[in-house]
Amino acid sequence: MFKELGQMMGMMKNLPKLQAAMESMKAKLAQISVEGNAGGGMVVVTVNGHMELTKCTISEDAMKLNDRDILADLVIAAVNMAMSKAREEAARASQSLAQEVGLPLPPGGLPGM
Repeated sequence: MFKELGQMMGMMKNLPKLQAAMESMKAKLAQISVEGNAGGGMVVVTVNGHMELTKCTISEDAMKLNDRDILADLVIAAVNMAMSKAREEAARASQSLAQEVGLPLPPGGLPGM
């Protein structure tokens, strides 16, 4: 019981450092920008580190297909590719920051990243 209390007190002492690290992490996530594409570039999307879709470009060739289902599939594939890349970048950034601050990471990294 006292061991856990000591660990909690240690975390409380590091609270300003942890808060600064969280602000730094938010800034790093905002700087992440990755692209995903599908259909040989017919659809290109950009996602940021907050997992927000920030841009979607649909080529004239994709529009000429005149097929909503295919276009929808291309958009989904491009978004999924970009989201996957963004998760990988965010995980790398969070692991790097955790090491800088001295936080232990669970095996396999952070859940959901």
